[in-house]
Order: sequence, then C-alpha cells, then structure tokens
Amino acid sequence: MSMTSLFFTAAGVGLAIAAPVGPMGMLCIRRTLTGGPRAGLAIGLGIASGDAFYGLIAALGLVSISQFMLAYDRPLHLLAGLFLLYLGVRTLLQKAPADTASGDQNGNDNGNGNHGKLAQVGRAGALRAYASSLLLTLTNPQTVIMFAALFTTLAPRGAFSSAIALTTVGGVFCGSIAWWCVLVTVVSLARHAIGGKLRLAIDRLVGIMLAAFGVVEIRRAL
Repeated sequence: MSMTSLFFTAAGVGLAIAAPVGPMGMLCIRRTLTGGPRAGLAIGLGIASGDAFYGLIAALGLVSISQFMLAYDRPLHLLAGLFLLYLGVRTLLQKAPADTASGDQNGNDNGNGNHGKLAQVGRAGALRAYASSLLLTLTNPQTVIMFAALFTTLAPRGAFSSAIALTTVGGVFCGSIAWWCVLVTVVSLARHAIGGKLRLAIDRLVGIMLAAFGVVEIRRAL
C-alpha cells in the first residue's frame, strides 16, 4: 500500500470513528448552537487532537504511557463522567439567552424572522472549548487499543516505520476534523434558521443527553 493510499484509508477510518453521535458530538452541537461555529470547530479540533495523540502513542509503541493510562482506566472514566454530568446539569440550569427571552415576549421577535443577534465566542472562549474537549477526549485511554488495532491492520507487514505511523495518524486526524467541519457547518446553518424557542429546546435536550452519558461513564468506573 502506497503512502497516499494509506493516508486516505486512515482518513476514512478517522471519519468513521468520529461520525457516530456520542457525548462529544452532543457537546460539539451544543457549543455550536450557543457559541457559534468558532466554538464548535474548537471542540472538534480538540477531539481530533486527542485522538491523534493516542494514535501517536499506539503507532510509536510508547508502552509505558499506554500502560499508565490503561492502569488508571477507572479513575479516568470517573473524571470524564463527572465532567459530562457537570456540563449536562449546567446546560439544563442555564437561563434562556436574552435574545430568546425577548423573542418569546414579542411573539415573532423583531419582525424579520431573527431572534436577536446570536452569540459568538471570542478567541479566549474558543481556546477554553478546545482545552475542555481535548482533556475530555484524553480521559478515554481505550482509544490507544483501538488505534493499535488500526495500525496493525493498515500498516504493511514488515514495513512499519515512523513515516507510516505519522501518515496513518495524520490521515485519521484529517478524516476526523473533516467530519467535525461538516457537523459544525450543518448545525451553524440550522442555528440561524430555527427560532429561539426551538434552539432553547435543543439546548435542553443536549443537556439531558450529556448528563446521561456522564452517568454511564460514572457507572463504568464503579
């Protein structure tokens, strides 16, 4: 298999890994709805970076690091669960944005179909979103096992090298970030199309799902 074929195959795998909507997908959707595409892309970049980090560990055979992460599997799941539960509860308790409230009171907002100006996060908010999603992704050490199996399957027999490892990791990262770009674009378009009440309902639903995912992670740690 050539390097080009390996890269695109790995990108397809990265896309397939990222596409199922789980807790991180819910988090990305929620941040895009409340903070705009910059916040959503920061979440996606953090997830892809975490996956690439674990992929690099598996590819380069950093056994000591991977064994350490797997040894503390339960505490990491507990940490991830508590963080997801915190995000879910905070989302549920968050008050309606000012533009949503005013739109609800005025019936049909400003008469032009828009419920006020939608919030947009700044650079600092995007960095916080990136850091939170990266840390949350790193609390799942079993990703190392998944990538180890991936490299065993994709790498040519007897020809595994650092170049092959980096090509595979780069492909997975690009496939993953491509999915998050598509998801953020779709949600951003919907964000400007739907009304304030529906945006608030979606935000509440995402909060419930994040809290539920958190409870599942906590149960895995017990």
